[in-house]
Amino acid sequence: MHPIAQVFAALAAALHAVIFVMESVVWSKPAVWSRFGVASQHDADVVKPMAFNQGFYNLFLGIGIVVGLIVGGSAGDAIVYFACASIVGAALVLATGGAKYFRAAFVQGVTPLIALVVAAVV
Repeated sequence: MHPIAQVFAALAAALHAVIFVMESVVWSKPAVWSRFGVASQHDADVVKPMAFNQGFYNLFLGIGIVVGLIVGGSAGDAIVYFACASIVGAALVLATGGAKYFRAAFVQGVTPLIALVVAAVV
């Protein structure tokens, strides 16, 4: 895998680690749940179990990228490609929720998409 693709994949992994912390570790803070469009403490408490679970999905995808980068070679590259493609797919699904989710979908999906494009072209 080209080093530039590796850098963008690593950035995607880092972002997903941050998202994990937000969703699964510090969700109860109003500054965090409000970033996800949650309107009240009551609503944050209701969706907390879902956010907790979703945070771990993000963590596992990020770990997949890191493991793939460490393993290297064709097997490691395949792991990175799969994790990046999964993140891009999740971003596309998020975007189907409407215009208010486009920014989040872009932030989530742009770095793994760049990694995949660079890997395919270079």
